[in-house]
Amino acid sequence: MSSPPISCHVLDTTTGRPATAVAVTLTLIKPLGPSTPFTATTDQDGRVRAWNNEPGPPIEEVIASSSAQASAAPMVWSLKFDTGSYFGIGQTFFPEVEVKILVAGGAHQHYHVPLLLGPYSYTTYRGS
Repeated sequence: MSSPPISCHVLDTTTGRPATAVAVTLTLIKPLGPSTPFTATTDQDGRVRAWNNEPGPPIEEVIASSSAQASAAPMVWSLKFDTGSYFGIGQTFFPEVEVKILVAGGAHQHYHVPLLLGPYSYTTYRGS
């Protein structure tokens, strides 16, 4: 299976290990959005390897369609991480982390968003 054009990876900085079973949603915000959210849960390596959008189109089709209709304007996508469920109620300052990214160039590029996560802090960057 090939990697989706937008992927993510969550690492728990308190344990130094991958954050497993973190629910993640991915939504196209602009243009033509908001889309029906894509959903996934991080695997044992803390990675999202595929997005579910049943019964909607796959992410590659949404990106291609949005790129064609928006005259190559950058797309804004939102990644939401359910950190409250991961750490537990009252165990984190951030019950949800939202990261918005710009996607330009359609499905020909790969966008990887690592999230380094603790109960009272987080950081992210564009990965490879």
